[in-house]
Amino acid sequence: TVTVKEDQIMQQNPPKFDKIEDMAMLTFLHEPAVLYNLKDRYSSWMIYTYSGLFCVTVNPYKWLPVYNAEVVAAYRGKKRSEAPPHIFSISDNAYQNMLTDRENQSILITPVNLLEKSRVIFQLKAERNYHIFYQILSNKKPELLETLLITNNPYDYSYVSQGEVTVASIDDSEELMATDSAFDVLGFTAEEKAGVYKLTGAIMHFGNMKFKQKQREEQAEPDGTEDADKSAYLMGLNSADLLKGLCHPRVKVGNEYVTKGQNVQQVYYSIGALAKAVYEKMFNWMVVRINNSLETKQPRQYFIGVLDIAGFEIFDFNSFEQLCINFTNEKLQQFFNHHMFVLEQEEYKKEGIEWEFIDFGMDLQACIDLIEK
Repeated sequence: TVTVKEDQIMQQNPPKFDKIEDMAMLTFLHEPAVLYNLKDRYSSWMIYTYSGLFCVTVNPYKWLPVYNAEVVAAYRGKKRSEAPPHIFSISDNAYQNMLTDRENQSILITPVNLLEKSRVIFQLKAERNYHIFYQILSNKKPELLETLLITNNPYDYSYVSQGEVTVASIDDSEELMATDSAFDVLGFTAEEKAGVYKLTGAIMHFGNMKFKQKQREEQAEPDGTEDADKSAYLMGLNSADLLKGLCHPRVKVGNEYVTKGQNVQQVYYSIGALAKAVYEKMFNWMVVRINNSLETKQPRQYFIGVLDIAGFEIFDFNSFEQLCINFTNEKLQQFFNHHMFVLEQEEYKKEGIEWEFIDFGMDLQACIDLIEK
């Protein structure tokens, strides 16, 4: 027997609303009704559901045949009400509105997590590093392991083995072949493709570099150079110069550069910063490179912008990674709430619509100000 308080009992919607495609049409719109409808549709693998302007997606954690060419054709040129809920309908409607209204369009995506730079060197127990590392380590292309001077054991590399190293729903071997094929389809040269792989391998070697403290000195020195040699080789650098830059970096003081010493902890911080910077630069370069490949030479006047909003993360152990994720998301969430709720309600008042202002209780601007100011 389950006992609940009276104020926790909600009215049930009539049976005709079961598996309804747009939850804005529900007679009784409350959290239990929304969750029940999503669950009911999900049980029939209906992973897309509308909620007014929004399209809600529930992750099926498996591949569904809902993205092939036939499905694309079924949604092309259709109004939202003419086909079941689907992300294709959202994108096609944005495209049609752009053509009809001659205005730029925006699509907001609110997922549940964000992939951030700190993941390159640190992962929580339930997470893993970026998929590309495990794809390479899958040994699907043995010659790639040989080129990168690595083994096929993720636990040999600290930067990729702090959390999970496998995901049940992901075949890293197949994903590597898909990634490798995508490079070719996008027109990457053999040299460019090899460069991306080499930088990824160099990052794995970064995490294995060892240093020790010099006796009676606040100065670190290499404790073996094998991994530094491998990283330097893959990046086309001189190993001695790499180690010198880590242990004795040059910093600008006024108008001059001076060499400073670093202890072991400072060197490890520098390696982590270097690994993240290399991955970021590589990622940004790839974005530009892919955009150049996909760029149309035809003139254009309008565009469809896609904003990927990060999702909040709360764990038993929260690190700097979660602070960055949640701060970024809060900034975007406040912008979204202000335009979707506050300004809309102000518009009602301007138009003389009888309306009691609703406080959605989501104004956390004070938290943003605390961090920013």
